[in-house]
Amino acid sequence: MKKALLLFAAAASLVACNQSQKQEKKAKAEWKQFDVKYPETKKVDTVDEYFGVKVKDPYRWLENDTSKDTEAWVEKQNEVTFGYLDKIPYRDSIKSRYTELMNYPKVSAPRKVGDYFFIYKNDGLQDQSVIYYKKGKDGEEKVFMDPNKMSDDGTVTVSLMGASDDDKYMAYRYSEAGSDWGEIRVRDIEKNENTGDILKWVKFSGAAWYKDGFYYSRYPAPKDGFELSAKNTFHQVYYHKLGTSQDEDKLIYANKENPKLYHNIGVTEDDEYLILNVSEGTENNDIYFRKTANEGGDFKPLIDGFKAKSSVTDHKDGKFYVVTDLNAPNNRFVAIDVNNVDEAGWENILDESESKLNGVSKGGGYLFAQYMENATDKVYRMNYDGSDRVEVKLPGTGSAGGFYAKKEEDKLYYTFTSFTYPNTIFEYNIEKNESKEYYRPELKFNPEDYVEKQIWYKSKDGTDVSMFIVHKKGIELDGTHPTMLYGYGGFNISLTPSFSTSNIILLENDGVYAMANLRGGGEYGEKWHKEGMLMKKQNVFDDFIAAGEYLIKEGYTTKDKLAIAGGSNGGLLVGACMTQRPDLFKVAFPAVGVMDMLRYHKFTVGWGWVPEYGSSEQSKEMFEYLKGYSPLHNLKEGTDYPATMVTTADHDDRVVPAHSFKFAATLQEKHAGTDPVLIRIAVRAGHGAGKPISKIIEEQADKWSFMFWNMEYADLPGAE
Repeated sequence: MKKALLLFAAAASLVACNQSQKQEKKAKAEWKQFDVKYPETKKVDTVDEYFGVKVKDPYRWLENDTSKDTEAWVEKQNEVTFGYLDKIPYRDSIKSRYTELMNYPKVSAPRKVGDYFFIYKNDGLQDQSVIYYKKGKDGEEKVFMDPNKMSDDGTVTVSLMGASDDDKYMAYRYSEAGSDWGEIRVRDIEKNENTGDILKWVKFSGAAWYKDGFYYSRYPAPKDGFELSAKNTFHQVYYHKLGTSQDEDKLIYANKENPKLYHNIGVTEDDEYLILNVSEGTENNDIYFRKTANEGGDFKPLIDGFKAKSSVTDHKDGKFYVVTDLNAPNNRFVAIDVNNVDEAGWENILDESESKLNGVSKGGGYLFAQYMENATDKVYRMNYDGSDRVEVKLPGTGSAGGFYAKKEEDKLYYTFTSFTYPNTIFEYNIEKNESKEYYRPELKFNPEDYVEKQIWYKSKDGTDVSMFIVHKKGIELDGTHPTMLYGYGGFNISLTPSFSTSNIILLENDGVYAMANLRGGGEYGEKWHKEGMLMKKQNVFDDFIAAGEYLIKEGYTTKDKLAIAGGSNGGLLVGACMTQRPDLFKVAFPAVGVMDMLRYHKFTVGWGWVPEYGSSEQSKEMFEYLKGYSPLHNLKEGTDYPATMVTTADHDDRVVPAHSFKFAATLQEKHAGTDPVLIRIAVRAGHGAGKPISKIIEEQADKWSFMFWNMEYADLPGAE
């Protein structure tokens, strides 16, 4: 009997093997039948001259994203892209599985305002999270605002900005279709009704309450028809008195001499001072201060000259407490006497250390210093003079955030996450330095089945670069695994471990997820950042390329199963690397990328990135360097590029879609290979923030389907 069972098992195994081979052959055969005919994109003779060098820009007309011609081009491109995606046999299965994975309750950390607790909740598949509130910790939970009822397509977003000092009113941001433009509106908390205050043309602003109103920043209204592409200049600070119209708002600060500055304002918790932050872009900033009672008085410099990045944590007993990288690339924490702001008189509370000081927040009469050690978070509670410093015990190695509360509070709530640890909320007793779990999401996967690790590899110039790698436990390093390599590398932004439901699609199909901490980021301080900006930007691309080579060398994958992805500055990263090493990657996903490095500064807030990238107009040397890596200008005729799906959105007013439009048109023109090079253009969506869950599910399902299919990966449901 046992022998018969063994024979039956062997036969069944053989049949299964043969079926699997047939499925794979069939899948590969179908894959070869995918013919793609790209829409014809007209070329217009447009030429710019930089320092005597002429540069053609035949697709310049696509920069006008509201023209009828561009709208027709978008429609035709989407028709080709979705026609291709529709043919992938397991696309529906992936979408179904991702929908299942996303269908779990999502809850934010509570936010205490007077007697009320506010919380964001999503029952699983709601397009936008609903804001609830309750009076007292055990009060009845009620809906405060439901953005899902504010539009038919789930593209309206609302976010709480701040409560009035008397805890009676809540300012919130209202935005449509993913645009950076928003309105500030105000809601009466007790009545749960809008007050009627509406402030328009707000971008990159907070709401700093003082007395019976608040300070905020806005731009002048743009010209009709150019709201999403025109250059944004003259960012100004106003004060809005509750119950009045916007045209009555009082101008508090403007710099008419320099239109290319950001201005943001805050009020210290004790209501003693206004803190004005001024920046040229995404690099250094100046800080000015003024007594709140001194209406109409001049702002005094605290740190000026655009020589450092600094932020004020608090004011207490005549001292400003400030995090700064001035003469400290990894940051230090100092106390500055309001009557003697000269650097020579600063008191170092926390000296610069080998680990980057990410920031210092406050709550319950204590300060919380957050450090980054090897791209993961460490948090310490301490007194204002730095004494009695104790570590906050986190549940593991990963990323934490939310260490903030008013001085009278005895508890705060923070979140913790890692690649295999879903976003979990903890209640923290400030005085006792004790945490307890407040909310843990229940997902349809077992994190114990996966492993995350951090490795170091050598870049082209010998620099050691760190990278996180996640995969199933026990996989063989035989080069067979579909692998997604993700990166950013810019603007001092740090990539730290975080949980992604989307990545489960890859991991449970024996895939590998890798995230590299490239130069240009902030993981290892300002020195690390500067090694990847301006005329050292090539270091970032070299780091990313070396990461791909490491994954192949160590047996995780091969060049035929390696994909790269990144968004915004990360889209530039992907675009540059796929043009420099088209032979190394099988699939590329440049998302909302900065692709035209010669003209990026001419749109919306692109001028703010000049401190990071440099500008094609500032010198011949800078022009030549930018042109040398600009993705748009380095696509070469007759080159076999990776299978590429460029993604952008029609309402992206940060990195305007013209970047992706021109890159995709040029790529389709010059690509010599048989792999598809497509562009997927989301409608009524922006740079990424506030995207409805339904759109996220569709976009991620399309991404994984495109990747697996072009890696000729047949072992997925629906492939038979």
